[in-house]
Amino acid sequence: MVHIFVAEDEVIVRRELKLLLENALYQVTASETFDFLEQQILRACPDLVLLDVNLPDVSGFTVCKRLRAKSDIPVIFLTSRTDAMDELNGMLGGGDDYITKPYQASILLARIAAVLKRTRRGEGERAGIFSCRGVVLDSAGCCLSVADGSAELTKNEMKILQYLFTHAGMYVSRMELIEHLWDNQMFIDDNTLSVHVARIREKLRGLGVADLIETKRGMGYRV
Repeated sequence: MVHIFVAEDEVIVRRELKLLLENALYQVTASETFDFLEQQILRACPDLVLLDVNLPDVSGFTVCKRLRAKSDIPVIFLTSRTDAMDELNGMLGGGDDYITKPYQASILLARIAAVLKRTRRGEGERAGIFSCRGVVLDSAGCCLSVADGSAELTKNEMKILQYLFTHAGMYVSRMELIEHLWDNQMFIDDNTLSVHVARIREKLRGLGVADLIETKRGMGYRV
């Protein structure tokens, strides 16, 4: 499950954000204190940060700059400020997106998914290494690993996981996966896809990982 850290000092807005994100099946950490905020974020090790600009005693811009000195965690600024210079400062300071309040829930969720997709795909394309919730996929070595062990993958299994990892947080339909494999000259049908996913899950269980791949009827799979 994708983990999002929320840094928002307005209690009602924070609660609404937490509920919205949890209903979208994200794991959420919502801070209620803002002392040493960058340390809180780094300890939580989230996949993305929603960061209010106007926080007590500190600017979200400052927090982002401190984070950037230690981490590449994607940051989306949330703010009631509409000044173009503020948006420019946010992006130049290391932000990945800038969303002004009030925002539509559907737009916010779409922007979160877009940032996750863009940042994770960029990392994977550069290194051939993909990571999600403590599970690492080495696409060049066709290998899946966690802290305590590793498992070899077939080429089809690797391609399935690679596609899911580069679309982390988003449901990928079975047909989309099949078409992706066909585009890579790996010809499988719906039944064969089920067999591959079952084998991947078995290998994950062998590594002590039981719930990395989620299934939702009518939607498909996601990590």
